[in-house]
Amino acid sequence: MNGKQIMESDKFKKCVEFHGHICPGLSTGFRAAEAAMERLNETRSIDEEVVAIVETDACSADAVQVLTGCTFGKGNFIYRDFGKQVLTLLSRSTGKGVRVSQKGSAGKPDEEHMALIQKMITGSLDEEEQKRYSELHLARSLKVLDAPVEDLFDIQEVTVELPQRARIEPSVSCSICGEPVMKTKMVNADGKLICRGCLA
Repeated sequence: MNGKQIMESDKFKKCVEFHGHICPGLSTGFRAAEAAMERLNETRSIDEEVVAIVETDACSADAVQVLTGCTFGKGNFIYRDFGKQVLTLLSRSTGKGVRVSQKGSAGKPDEEHMALIQKMITGSLDEEEQKRYSELHLARSLKVLDAPVEDLFDIQEVTVELPQRARIEPSVSCSICGEPVMKTKMVNADGKLICRGCLA
C-alpha cells in the first residue's frame, strides 16, 4: 500500500481517532508497530501476549498502543523516558523480541517546517502560517507512510527479559492520606505503609 492508501485504511483511521489528528509522529509509530508485528509474526494483543516498550511519550506511542493492543491498563505497555523514537516489541509465545529504532535522517523536518513547528508550539501562527503548517505536516506524514521501512528504521532482533504479567493486588490505606493504594506499591517507613505520593 502507498501512503494515501494507508491513510484511508481502517487501522490508520483508528490510530488517528485515538490520537486526535494526523501527524508525522503518529505515522512513524504506525510504521514502526507494523514492522515490529510483522517481524515477530504477531497479531494485536488481546491480553498480554505481546509487550511493547517505547522510549518516547510523543505521538508515535499512541499508534503503538492501537496497533499492538499493548496498554498501560493491561500492564504490557512500558514507557522509558529516553526521548528516542524506539519501539521494542516482545512476544510471550515465542520469547522473541525486535527493536525498531528510527534512523537519524528519517525524522528531520525541513527548515520551513521546523520554523512553523516552533511557532505552533508558542501559539503564534497566523492564519496563512497555520495553513502552510498543516500542508507540510500532512506532506511529511505521507512521506513517512510512503517510505520503504529500511529507509525509516534500523530493525534488529533482541533478547529482553519479559516483565511479569500484570498482578492484581489488594489495596490498603496510606497511613498519611488515607487513600487506598495497591499494597505492593507502598513504602514501609518507620513501620507505617505510606504511598509514594505522600513520600514525594
